[in-house]
Amino acid sequence: MDHTQTTAATEAAIAAYSGVALIFVLAVFLFTIVIYWRIAAKAGYNGALSLLLLIPLVNLIMICIFAFSEWPIERALKVARGEGGPPQWTPPPTPYQPPYQPPSVQ
Repeated sequence: MDHTQTTAATEAAIAAYSGVALIFVLAVFLFTIVIYWRIAAKAGYNGALSLLLLIPLVNLIMICIFAFSEWPIERALKVARGEGGPPQWTPPPTPYQPPYQPPSVQ
């Protein structure tokens, strides 16, 4: 076997492996973006905010915000349950008055 044939075969194998590896890495990357997007959306944030998780150091800040802040969905749930939000106005109680009775005619 000629040295050039061995080198060409090796280069072809490396190119094929590199192509498969690139497709795999891109698939994992896209899947990660979809996962981050869904988590942000379920928490009540805009899904595009999850793209910040792809930036180094910013991702640590975003994870801390997600972990330690109150999520918009939690605020909405508290308001729906009546546990949070602005206090509901109730009219002051009126003193008891007997029902109106027209004067009797004599």
